[in-house]
Amino acid sequence: MSATQKILVVVTSINEFEDVGYRTGLWLGELTHFWDELAQAGYHLDIVSPLGGMVPIDPESLIMAEMGAAMGLKGDLHRHYEDRGFMNRLKTTGKIADADVARYDAIYLTGGHGAMFDFPESAALAELVVAFYSAGKFVTAVCHGPAGLLRVKLPDGRYLIDGRKVTGFSWREEVAIKRDNAVPFSLEDELRKRGGDYSAAVLPFVGHVVVDDHLITGQNPASARGVGVALVKRLGRRLPA
Repeated sequence: MSATQKILVVVTSINEFEDVGYRTGLWLGELTHFWDELAQAGYHLDIVSPLGGMVPIDPESLIMAEMGAAMGLKGDLHRHYEDRGFMNRLKTTGKIADADVARYDAIYLTGGHGAMFDFPESAALAELVVAFYSAGKFVTAVCHGPAGLLRVKLPDGRYLIDGRKVTGFSWREEVAIKRDNAVPFSLEDELRKRGGDYSAAVLPFVGHVVVDDHLITGQNPASARGVGVALVKRLGRRLPA
């Protein structure tokens, strides 16, 4: 059974690519789909970011929600997007450096291309992740969120993902969405370079979740809900029938 019944969610503070004009930020569905699974199971979630304060949202992550709303199909993402209270939480995030591991059962690194720029550069995030893992708590991430695992080393000097089964947004998917010339590196390649046993779904953009002990990763936006389901199960709580 959960000790604190609280989950720490980490989101990016970056709103644009460095070398091209694309805007980016949090991929909103990767937050909301995970959020709903954990909230339904009785968990409270807090949101932090490298800089704190306002969280940029990748405009492309809202397209499907707006298209659905125009057709009268308001899914869970749109429900959160029109919820003033929920969206206010994305205006007032805390800072990663101020997070207290003892207050939480797990950490979740959301994606969006912004995470490729600030997550790997954040020493505070690396320290926080290793503190969760060393305490026997769950480390979870989805899509570009695993970029936040790249600099994380255990006390013995090994990378946390060395020898671990892991996934994240694939290079095939970057090419398909035409961001291969805009991202600072291939997440798939960098996970492999640090010893990660990387795998991906046979088809791009299909959900794929990998569980290895206390490490849970998802490949793409379609995997966010699956990461949430996997975490709930391993925390010892079951979703209502």
